[in-house]
Amino acid sequence: MLNIGVLVSGGGTNLQAIIDAIEKGEIKNGRIVTIVSSRAGVYALERAKKHNIPCTVIPRKEYATREEYDEALLGHMKKHDVHLVVLAGFLSILGPKFIQNYPNKIINVHPSLIPSFCGDGCYGLKVHQKALEYGVKVTGATVHFVNEITDGGPIILQKAVEVFPDDTPEILQKRVMEEAEWKILPKAVNLICEGKVRVEGRKVFIDD
Repeated sequence: MLNIGVLVSGGGTNLQAIIDAIEKGEIKNGRIVTIVSSRAGVYALERAKKHNIPCTVIPRKEYATREEYDEALLGHMKKHDVHLVVLAGFLSILGPKFIQNYPNKIINVHPSLIPSFCGDGCYGLKVHQKALEYGVKVTGATVHFVNEITDGGPIILQKAVEVFPDDTPEILQKRVMEEAEWKILPKAVNLICEGKVRVEGRKVFIDD
């Protein structure tokens, strides 16, 4: 059984998708042992409490440097014997020390088909705004491993979502979440928990 730690910063819809998948038996060999929010008062913490999952707040603003924040997060994850770290709408950038302690054991979901519309400063509604401005006909979501390059780690799963002429960033964001993010993030978690994911260089292989 893999112990999962989830990092959040907001409403927690992707967290909810993972919780639902665990409760439905779609994630068979994993359990969430801790949920950490970088901000107090966010709804993701209420979701954790509703499902009796231990949660805490480790505020980014209370630490002078990213290194100090990394130390705090890392200590918390080690204390809870976390094997897999899932970023589910986590808005702080993890530093090298944290990432090096969890090689190919940190995953993130990004609301575009990487390498399009990603990288530093490209998150939330900004991603969908850029997609609409560029005039793409298809966007989507990507689950990838986290390395020291923002949105630059090996890609695990991607799912395409159609873009319509009258879309706004808000409408597109909702569609990408419903049709892609909430589907491929729990699927990726399950594949990792079942030991079916191999990483070779930049490429990820999924074993049957």
